Amino acid sequence: MGGALILAAAGAALAVLLAVRLWVVLRPRAAVPRRSLSLLVVAGSGGHTTEILRLLETLSDAYSPRHYVIADTDEMSAHKINSFERNRADRNPSTTVLCNGPGTCVPICVSALLLGILGIKKVIIVYVESICRVEHLSLSGKILFHLSDYFIVQWPALKEKYPKSVYLGRIV
Repeated sequence: MGGALILAAAGAALAVLLAVRLWVVLRPRAAVPRRSLSLLVVAGSGGHTTEILRLLETLSDAYSPRHYVIADTDEMSAHKINSFERNRADRNPSTTVLCNGPGTCVPICVSALLLGILGIKKVIIVYVESICRVEHLSLSGKILFHLSDYFIVQWPALKEKYPKSVYLGRIV
């Protein structure tokens, strides 16, 4: 009986510590100006890669270096990204994940969040919902809405439904 109580108390203490750590990692914070910001870009196939590259074109060189996650089978995206990066310079370590909807971005964002929960490294997650999502979020968006630091939508109807989101108009 005493061993069960000790085990229950230890489990409760661990749950409280985990809850506090989650709160520290997920609570809203004021933006801190920086000279540069490393970026992890999750590329999906087809239109997702084109959209994310258009978005990257609008970013200043302060968002560098950029690191990409691409499926092994997606040679076309790899070629597009290599071509895109050949036209850019400047390289630096990843502290920001930028993604726009492919399902492959969810485990990467969860991994990035885990780095922060474990106290290894704070990674900022920026999710840009695809331009084709006018009234409803994608499945990736529904999941990452709660985990991202910045959730950007491109339609006012989504901003109304999801007040935490940031509406910047059409950015892609």
